[in-house]
Amino acid sequence: MRLIARIDRGLCRGVSLAAQWLLFSAVAAGFYQVLARFVLESPSAWSEAWTRASIIWAVMLGVALAFRQGAMLGVDLLHNLLSGARARCLEHLVLLIVVGFLGFLVWVGGQMTWRVRFQTMPSLDASISWVYLAIPVGAALSLAAVLAYWAEGPRRQHIDNI
Repeated sequence: MRLIARIDRGLCRGVSLAAQWLLFSAVAAGFYQVLARFVLESPSAWSEAWTRASIIWAVMLGVALAFRQGAMLGVDLLHNLLSGARARCLEHLVLLIVVGFLGFLVWVGGQMTWRVRFQTMPSLDASISWVYLAIPVGAALSLAAVLAYWAEGPRRQHIDNI
């Protein structure tokens, strides 16, 4: 069990660092694009494509981190109206729906990535499938995060409305 917890922490740390780096590179490329266009009067061809691609990757990786914390799984209004066993049943239902959706997203994202593998982004001289790959990778990481969150069991107790 400790090994799984260490893998989980390491994976979350790696995903977080990658998302932060991608977000930083998007900001730097966007800043360079504005500087090149309006100050140097020589627009950059690659910076817009890189900014867009890195933001897409950062968002998909960030979603996995949010799922791992349970931040995107709340149905608070309904959860607060239910008591103990019913509230936990609602949590299981929500998690089951999310797992199904993320599994579907992995499959569809993989299909999309495969279909566009021969299309290129001229400004980066790279396959656009690298951008599309963010969908199945982010969804697979999110799926693993949701399953890890689910395996931990309930995190909060029901608070009765006074």
